[in-house]
Amino acid sequence: MIHSAACEYAIRAAAHLASRNPDEPVKLREIARLEDIPRPFLSALLPRLVTAGLMDSTRGPTGGYVLSRAPDRIRLHDIVVAVDGLDALERCAAGLGRCSDLVPCPLHDAWKPIRERVRGYLRQTTLADMARAIEVKRSRMEGSPGRAVPS
Repeated sequence: MIHSAACEYAIRAAAHLASRNPDEPVKLREIARLEDIPRPFLSALLPRLVTAGLMDSTRGPTGGYVLSRAPDRIRLHDIVVAVDGLDALERCAAGLGRCSDLVPCPLHDAWKPIRERVRGYLRQTTLADMARAIEVKRSRMEGSPGRAVPS
């Protein structure tokens, strides 16, 4: 994908919360274990999502993380902005500094529509969509031991 590993982990952790009871906080260690995300990495990442207003956290024996609003009201775009910012979508695809329609790099014209499609996807796809897609994928993988079922 076009985002960092940190952003991938954040999306997976948030999608995990989207599939859970919104009234029951989930412990960081449980998210890390079930999503196979390094716990130290996740412990540095989730506070960024809290700061961005996408999650809430509570401390203590009954504490953990919950989404701050319904999963269908959080877009992947929100998570990408909170974790990576939008620089990855703005950078020159050839690594030649900032390019534009007026001063294009050799890849600019080919990359521009791809960039727009990625932006559109991030803006329209919700955590609810992502949680459903992950559930479908996992159920297909469970249905065929050792390999994923083609879609």
